[in-house]
Amino acid sequence: MDFFQNPAILIVMETQSVVTVGFVALGCPKNVVDSEVMLARLGQSGLVLSPDPDHADVVVINTCGFIEPAKEEALEAIRRAIRYKKKGHIRKIVVAGCLSERMGQALSNEIKGIDAIVGLARRDQIAEIVQQVLREPKSKQPDLFLEHEPGGAKDDRGRLLITPAHWAYLRISEGCNRRCSFCTIPAIRGQFQSKPMQMVLDEAKELAANGAVELSLIAQDSNFYGRDLGLKDGLCQLIRELEKIDSLEWIRLMYLYPAGIDDRLLESIAACRKVVHYIDMPIQHINNRILKSMCRADTREHTIELISKIRNCLAGAVLRTTVMVGYPAETDAEFAELLEFIEWARFDALGCFRFSPEPGTAAAGLPGQLPEGIKHQRADAVMSAQQKIAFANMDGRKGKEYRILIDEAGPHGSVGRFYGQAPHIDSVCKLPAATAAPGGFIQANVIGRDGYDLIAEPL
Repeated sequence: MDFFQNPAILIVMETQSVVTVGFVALGCPKNVVDSEVMLARLGQSGLVLSPDPDHADVVVINTCGFIEPAKEEALEAIRRAIRYKKKGHIRKIVVAGCLSERMGQALSNEIKGIDAIVGLARRDQIAEIVQQVLREPKSKQPDLFLEHEPGGAKDDRGRLLITPAHWAYLRISEGCNRRCSFCTIPAIRGQFQSKPMQMVLDEAKELAANGAVELSLIAQDSNFYGRDLGLKDGLCQLIRELEKIDSLEWIRLMYLYPAGIDDRLLESIAACRKVVHYIDMPIQHINNRILKSMCRADTREHTIELISKIRNCLAGAVLRTTVMVGYPAETDAEFAELLEFIEWARFDALGCFRFSPEPGTAAAGLPGQLPEGIKHQRADAVMSAQQKIAFANMDGRKGKEYRILIDEAGPHGSVGRFYGQAPHIDSVCKLPAATAAPGGFIQANVIGRDGYDLIAEPL
């Protein structure tokens, strides 16, 4: 669990009665953006943001509830807060985010001691909710701040960044219209809704003005951007506009649905100087029967063709994906087909999920649910195969020169990334000496690797 512990944002108030708020930020990059907005709203209201969520008047826990492991992580964070509340270190506990949206009042039945449950639609009212909860006497039942709809795309400007100042996430839409049989996102986040392009551009300019040189574009389905606004090739238009922001250096596209990656998008990426040749596209599986059962629009044949096309169109393309193993009725032969495909595709980075029968999803009720032991074995086999591929790919970078963005610098060396490494997700480049401040770029030559990380020497 990632407790928010950044003393740099501790706000000093000249007041006799200081109310402190601790914050626990969990979940994916989209949840990070929500956390950053809530932190800003809390700070702007006059509440003091504490670097210690275990000892604060109020703790706000922004949860994830996408899959069972994320739910368990969130529940453990809540239980931890309740333990400290019983010791008298915390007065009130406010639970927000995806798990609140997914479970609603049922969350209070599962865990006693929560003071408020806040849905996604009430994100921007978090400061008022905290103040209201503080005024109320102790109650056995939490206050519920839930709506029938999660609220759609919101204005994310004015965030208090959890990430370093030189890179940030830029959310371009909310929700998803895909109906993948295993996925809870549409039920949690609602229908797909693009942000108006000018709103996205204004936020990007604000982030750039505050020092961001790299923006990672995030959504549930990034290449669907703009279709609900009547835009043709909306993502292509957006990246062309983003490239005009002078101080931006890298634009990174995340969460590209494979079936939606077309020639126009690849041509636009190739034509844009600042859009890095990094394609993040979750394929989930390669067997056509399983893809159909998953309600995915992809096919084995299209995916193979697409990977070849990407590598032909984008020089030095780096590919990241995610796959799922242990889907209901996945046979040994179908799993072997996935392994064989991974060996062929040679992804630079790959994440593997074990299928989780999430309540309310179509796949949860399918026959042929596999034992957890088989899921673990198959996940281990995938990651073992991918490790060899990743190491071989990285060994192949030895002797090559890259432009590296410095993330950390100290007396004993620096840590940075070349364009093929997404922040907080992929490996890094280690440099033996501090050659630039965080947010600066250097040219460096790869001289080896340390596990999944590259070792580079400044030129």
